[in-house]
Amino acid sequence: MVNASQHASGQRAHVIFQSLSENDTHCVQFSYFLYSRDGHSPGTLGIYVRVNGGPLGSAVWNMTGSHGRQWHQAELAVSTFWPNEYQVLFEALISPDRRGYIGLDDILLLSYPCAKAPHFSRLGDVEVNAGQNASFQCMAAGRAAEAERFLLQRQSGALVPAAGVRHISHRRFMATFSLASVGRAEQDLYRCVSQAPRGAGVSNFAELIVKEPPTPIAPPQLLRAGPTYLIIQLNTNSIIGDGPIVRKEIEYRMARGPWAEVHAVSLQTYKLWHLDPDTEYEISVLLTRPGDGGTGRPGPPLVSRTKCAAAAAAAAAAAAAAAAAAAEEEEEEEEEEEEEEAAIMG
Repeated sequence: MVNASQHASGQRAHVIFQSLSENDTHCVQFSYFLYSRDGHSPGTLGIYVRVNGGPLGSAVWNMTGSHGRQWHQAELAVSTFWPNEYQVLFEALISPDRRGYIGLDDILLLSYPCAKAPHFSRLGDVEVNAGQNASFQCMAAGRAAEAERFLLQRQSGALVPAAGVRHISHRRFMATFSLASVGRAEQDLYRCVSQAPRGAGVSNFAELIVKEPPTPIAPPQLLRAGPTYLIIQLNTNSIIGDGPIVRKEIEYRMARGPWAEVHAVSLQTYKLWHLDPDTEYEISVLLTRPGDGGTGRPGPPLVSRTKCAAAAAAAAAAAAAAAAAAAEEEEEEEEEEEEEEAAIMG
């Protein structure tokens, strides 16, 4: 029992429960007393649940004000099981009024479900790509009162209100929480919390995993150029972001053109057909990992020009002429050899 009048405003008193590592459904039951004769608030009684020695975070339950000269019973349903362990910390915070009493008594660990607080099912990890919306769905068993408040609590202490609560039956319900356009800054551990005057339910911590869509570090490499084609190598051995890579694409455009085309690629080399002669093109590689929004930004562009058609034609003609001359010379040599053989035989 804490007499608020004997302590300064803002002072805190703590009762720390033993560390628990349970392997079955259980319930922490306690009684509290908050009373001031003139109706002022003596302070706030809060409960924190620390998991595996981690940060204290935000209170999972709190009560303030004056609630009559009597003891009240409340329950705490924590769905954290072996091999994880948790510790319950009760905190009395003195109000500026400094009048009345804050009391805590009869802290019990019961080997059966709570009657006044819902028990959450196991909360699973959620993985999304950066920039996408993340959703946690918290399933719970028990009776949810109209005054029940549902929150998604981040290990660092931040709180997210439920986007919606759906009652599946009279003893089962699901709370849905949405996080918009998440990035690496939102990657953390989260848990579900229900709060009501009669007690609180607390789920296990689950991780929000935020993956960065992949982008190549280097531009593709030019292997060969013709007047109407370019043959390139994707050059995707080094990337920024996260794998695995499930799709590769080529994005190309005229260097000064408004349009762009994207082609799916299955090999490390690719031939771009039907290009304009003597024209500069920008070619980038797009990489995609699993999940919505898994396509990363285009990698650095390769800027390359197709060959001039006239020059290519002239080169082709010269090559053909050279080949023809070589063939004619070879034919003349064969004829001379035949004449020499005939002279010897004669």
